[in-house]
Amino acid sequence: MAQRRNQARNNGLRLRWAQLRESVKSQLWPVPTMATIAAVLAGLAVPAFDSAVDDNLPDSVRAFLFAGGPDSAREVLSAIAGSLITVTALTFSLTVVTFQLASSQFSPRLLRMFASDRIMHATLAIFLGTFTYALTVLRSVKSETSTTDELVPLIAVTLASLLTFVSVITLALFLGHLSRKIRVETMLRNVHDETIGTIALVGERTEADVEMVTPDARPDHTTTVAATTSGFITSVNSSRLVELACEHGLVIAEEHAVGSSVVAGVPLVSWWRADGATGPGVDDQAAFEHAVNAAFTLGYERTSSQDIAFGFRQLVDVASKALSPGINDPTTAVYALSHLSALLCAMTGLPEGRRGVVDENGVVRLIARPQNFGELVELAVEQPRRYGAGDPRLAARLFQLLREVGYSTRTEQQREVIRGQTERLTASIRRHDYDESERLRFAKLADNVAAALDGRWH
Repeated sequence: MAQRRNQARNNGLRLRWAQLRESVKSQLWPVPTMATIAAVLAGLAVPAFDSAVDDNLPDSVRAFLFAGGPDSAREVLSAIAGSLITVTALTFSLTVVTFQLASSQFSPRLLRMFASDRIMHATLAIFLGTFTYALTVLRSVKSETSTTDELVPLIAVTLASLLTFVSVITLALFLGHLSRKIRVETMLRNVHDETIGTIALVGERTEADVEMVTPDARPDHTTTVAATTSGFITSVNSSRLVELACEHGLVIAEEHAVGSSVVAGVPLVSWWRADGATGPGVDDQAAFEHAVNAAFTLGYERTSSQDIAFGFRQLVDVASKALSPGINDPTTAVYALSHLSALLCAMTGLPEGRRGVVDENGVVRLIARPQNFGELVELAVEQPRRYGAGDPRLAARLFQLLREVGYSTRTEQQREVIRGQTERLTASIRRHDYDESERLRFAKLADNVAAALDGRWH
């Protein structure tokens, strides 16, 4: 039991770290800002170091350093600063164009992945850092006057030139990276990889939640805690909810899964006394409600830190866009269904239904609400079936998806979901104008799904 509690605590920390990392990496400004601050500090420190060591440098070292005077140094630094700010503006323009392309042709929800691209962050950081460093060093260059000695920070100017070469190489690499980034295959793969990581993380959390038992039926007398803000549930601190339930002798039931949209004033959780009594179980109701709301993180947009369905939503959006009359790209929709099939196969290994999380004494304290397998299958299949049942390739890929997921199912409940989806897909195809040969082919594909559900691959 102690080992389980430690594992649960460690996974809780991992979930919070994943949430923090998601919130930071989806912003464009943190890395370039830190690079700019570091460049200012370097622009002050390196010239100071120059003034202390330049006169004592051997000729073998001076041969590799900047050899011009104050005027030449100013020209070089000014040229570096001017060119880098122009390149930075170009990079931002290309980034904005990429954002617009991804939003209009694929899905607005993919913009978050572009904003969290590490190479894009690094590119902007190098450009802005070099620009800031050159400007900062420029102020330290001094010509000889009656009151001041000549100062040309050789190492600092040389370093500015090296950073410029690095920036040029970075620009070439960034253009190549951007051309790969806007390819639909790359975007689908990135969403797939991100969602697989979320499935693995949620699976570890499920295994570590102290112990998992089937919760008892909910009593008639329950009390609800309303949400104080509106938004999408991006994460839930289950450990904190268990602590609150143990502290007050309660059972807490989550009313919404991660990724759900919650409106202020609607029930966020329900609770009742663990001993079955109907009397009041919380002394300070306001403090308890505040603590419960604090265990839920709500945001104006969904994230992938704990929300498995968000990855499905992005892939389905790409497929739906591709099937629209304005885009008319069923091949992209077929590619998206391939990724959805792989994710659904991975989902078959996660526990189904509500989970009861017990305390150290084996008493159920939290009834968690995971993302349901049937709901995810519906999310993955519903819109592509509606928009693409008239395309023979897409219809065949939908049958293949159901066949692959059906072969991977582990429970009868999961198999019933696949059977129901197969019947609905068959009915949708029946309403379209297919010839007899195509209908025979679809009937064979439906039989293959049934065989896969029986553990046979035909």
